[in-house]
Amino acid sequence: MSLLGLGLVAVGLVVFVIGARRMLVPWRRYRALQEQDANAARYRAWRGGPPSPAEETGASVAMAMLRRRAQREGLIAVAGGVLVFLGFLLR
Repeated sequence: MSLLGLGLVAVGLVVFVIGARRMLVPWRRYRALQEQDANAARYRAWRGGPPSPAEETGASVAMAMLRRRAQREGLIAVAGGVLVFLGFLLR
């Protein structure tokens, strides 16, 4: 394996780990907000109120922001995976 290939693998692994770790924080918060939103929907249904999915709440805005952030960080992890692949490809 060439020095360039080893360098790409090393940099790719570092970028992948950084992207994956940074993706976990917003993803966990997003999942927690989804659970809270589902609980609120069940409460509205139990109370007899109309389900209002079109209503934009602070939680829905936060979920959208967290989803975008997790996607961005996931793309960083994917870029690291591509660098690792290219490193192994360049023997």
